[in-house]
Amino acid sequence: MSSTPPSHDPPLSVNQFKLLGQRRFAPFFWTQFTNAGNDNLLKFAFTMLVTYRAEAQTGLPAGLMVNLIAALYVLPFVLLSATAGQLADKCDMGVIMRRIKTFEIVIMLAALWGFITVNVPLLLLCVLGMGLHSTLFGPVKFAYLPRHLHTAELTGGNGMTEMGGFVAILLGSMIGGVLMTYPQGPVFAGVACLVVALAGWTMARFVPRTPPLCSDTRINWNPFSATARSLRLAAADRPVLVALIAIAWMWFYGVAFLTQFPIFTREVVHGSEAVASLLLVIFAVGIGLGSVACEWMAHGRVEIGLVLVGAIGMSVFGIDLYFATQNLPHNGQLQTLTLFLREGEHWRLMVDLLLVSASAGIYSVPLYAFIQHRVAETHRARVIAASNMLNALFMIACAAYCAVLLTAGVGVPMLLLTVAVFNALVVAWLVRTQPVYGRRFVAWVLRRKMAAGS
Repeated sequence: MSSTPPSHDPPLSVNQFKLLGQRRFAPFFWTQFTNAGNDNLLKFAFTMLVTYRAEAQTGLPAGLMVNLIAALYVLPFVLLSATAGQLADKCDMGVIMRRIKTFEIVIMLAALWGFITVNVPLLLLCVLGMGLHSTLFGPVKFAYLPRHLHTAELTGGNGMTEMGGFVAILLGSMIGGVLMTYPQGPVFAGVACLVVALAGWTMARFVPRTPPLCSDTRINWNPFSATARSLRLAAADRPVLVALIAIAWMWFYGVAFLTQFPIFTREVVHGSEAVASLLLVIFAVGIGLGSVACEWMAHGRVEIGLVLVGAIGMSVFGIDLYFATQNLPHNGQLQTLTLFLREGEHWRLMVDLLLVSASAGIYSVPLYAFIQHRVAETHRARVIAASNMLNALFMIACAAYCAVLLTAGVGVPMLLLTVAVFNALVVAWLVRTQPVYGRRFVAWVLRRKMAAGS
């Protein structure tokens, strides 16, 4: 694999898939891939454990335990993202990745013992540890790319990273669920978590050194003042701050869909667990397709006009999804996957879901590329850390919003419709606050028309 660092001139041709054959990208890609996969393998296997096998040991309802698992994982993002950003700006990013992956092995050794002994408190501690692990990795993940990719490669590199992350989330969740169907499922899940951690640690050995550009940064270990400082750095550049808020909104939107899949499948679609898995696969595939399509749509540019392309799709197909759920066939029992696929009405629903998620991929990738391109290298990781903290806060706000509406008796289709409508309001705010998004969107449409007519 080639490890030649990029020059300041753009490459003659841009092909995001060729990056997988180059050392500057491939080891990083597979390191973050195992990161996302192992997070979700652990969380989903643990969720299955407390739902079906260990409710008596917890003394708490399964629903409460599931939310506790999610809250513990997100907590470090809120408290320690700013500290993680400082470390990423101060230290060699390659070294940080290797140390994080070593920490992951320690966590998964503890998780293996927790699964073997069905030790719920220990597994909760492991979930918290993986939340800290991912908090430390987040700023490195997005600050690393602009140090090793050309500007013309940023959109494609981010697209590949986003696609890989969501595929890993899907695979981790599915593997965790499948392993827990066996009598020795907890042991299998614990071993799988450790194997994936070792694979990620191995790939991190090949990540090239990335010396810090701001090694004299003094670490502020106070999470509150450090967070305030990171937010001030982001707020100093208004277009960057708006982009960070736009990204955080995408997480609100996405979490609203992802967290409702079980209820949506059972109570709206009237489908079995296999149908829920299919809808999850469709959503993840859509995110991946939208993410990798950005390079083709942007033609090697950091094209923020694509943000509106994705945002429009998120609202249009999200609204149509509501109408697709009306008057779905129901024979009084949960449908198998075969029966679900036979009904024509379900295909409109699946297409809407695919296009909603693909639109979210198109929406998010240019925003990340824009931030990486615009923010100074000396404090890029700290701004990314501020983004991670905002994402976590929006995810918590989404969970609260969904809980309030569901408690009030609002159905899942109406809940998702409100999110799609709110998305249209966010688009209007985005264009009004930063008119450049609208101008770039119009310019992109005109270029596409000219290209089609030539």
